[in-house]
Amino acid sequence: MADLKAVDSQNFASEVLQAAGPVLVDFWASWCPPCRALAPTLEELAREESRLQIVKVSVEEERELPGKYGVMNIPTMILFKNGQEVARIVGNRSKRKLLQELEPHL
Repeated sequence: MADLKAVDSQNFASEVLQAAGPVLVDFWASWCPPCRALAPTLEELAREESRLQIVKVSVEEERELPGKYGVMNIPTMILFKNGQEVARIVGNRSKRKLLQELEPHL
């Protein structure tokens, strides 16, 4: 997931909550096979979809944010718009399915 910006509790507000447009936050871990399988899809989507910013939060390194947002399973993707959660997707998805779920909020 090298192409996606990593955020943590220090920069989450500025990168996600105060962002001008929608931001998809991927809560993931390096030891999680579905997370690793989802990574290329998210990187591809980040390159192709100009209406959306995608960032990642490592649940291994960041303890505060997963707890604050009730992340119980990974991968969990939370879409924020205007500082508010507008969608939550748990588990791996194809790019087409992911876009389908995100489209109403873009």
